[in-house]
Amino acid sequence: MRAVLLADTRAAVVEHARRMVADGLVVGTSGNVSCRDGDLVAVTPSGTDYAAMRPADVVVVDLEGRVVDGGLRPTVELPLHLAAYRHHQAGAVVHTHSAAATALSLLRDDVPAVHYQIAMFGGSVAVAPYATYGSEELRDHVSAALTGRTAVLMKHHGTLTTGDGLASAYDRARQLEWLCDVWLRARAVGEPALLEAEEIERVTRRFAGYGQQPGT
Repeated sequence: MRAVLLADTRAAVVEHARRMVADGLVVGTSGNVSCRDGDLVAVTPSGTDYAAMRPADVVVVDLEGRVVDGGLRPTVELPLHLAAYRHHQAGAVVHTHSAAATALSLLRDDVPAVHYQIAMFGGSVAVAPYATYGSEELRDHVSAALTGRTAVLMKHHGTLTTGDGLASAYDRARQLEWLCDVWLRARAVGEPALLEAEEIERVTRRFAGYGQQPGT
């Protein structure tokens, strides 16, 4: 029997796609997940129910977007994922349609510094201008907004986060939604206080050494 290409990676993609639904980051078949393994990428297929998705349904493509393995079409947002891998050193990508982040994208051009947690993205998170989903224009807007960052909001659309693996990319998607929700709740009753840029820079430097480091 032929070994399944990227079997573990495909299984992890399915797991995190289902988590997006459970955590309220997407509804239905919206959003998508991918993970890089060398010069190949395992990515969710287009328009497939996450509850019924199997690892074999996950599509494997190369960095040019050519299908290497899988019988389904990859997500129409594949250009976003490939741009993150080719130009922003991503190891995994999570794209959500989460409610708070999408609502905030209609009101601002960035995610406000209502909490120091924004430093985990490298600083202020931009809102990329609107463009039709799956288009090269959207890809270019998102890639520009991702420069020096690990997250971006897409106006009228949702979010995209990156990480060195699926665990970090997914954690950033959840944290980004939480930040957007905090701002919306505060803005509903007043003008939220924001942290100064100098403090965000200080915390960003601290985050670089946060947690259990090798040899410690």
